[in-house]
Amino acid sequence: MGKRILYIEDNEQNMYLVTFLLEKHGYSVSPATDGQEGIDKAAAEKPDLILLDIQLPKMDGYAVARSLRSNPDLAVTPIVAVTSYAMAGDRDKAMAAGCNGYIEKPINPDTFIQQVEQHLPKD
Repeated sequence: MGKRILYIEDNEQNMYLVTFLLEKHGYSVSPATDGQEGIDKAAAEKPDLILLDIQLPKMDGYAVARSLRSNPDLAVTPIVAVTSYAMAGDRDKAMAAGCNGYIEKPINPDTFIQQVEQHLPKD
């Protein structure tokens, strides 16, 4: 089985597209539709990578990233923000919250896997 990726995203269309692309390339995708579910799944499943939307209901992605980083078991797990927040300073804000990378939406299906793989731990 391929590497395990947790995708925290509340938009069904984005979830479908990203899951389709990742699974097509041999990755196992675990979905979470809000921040708390994502935090709980990350702690239980210890994925190889976490893809994190920033615009989430109840708890935004910045708070989710900070919470994930506070868990010693997840302290080195790569977190990549996948977000439509593309204004000046948004990338810095995501990195300051604990993200290792930043991919803007709408994603480009031709380059998305390559962008994700830059953050996956090497075997």
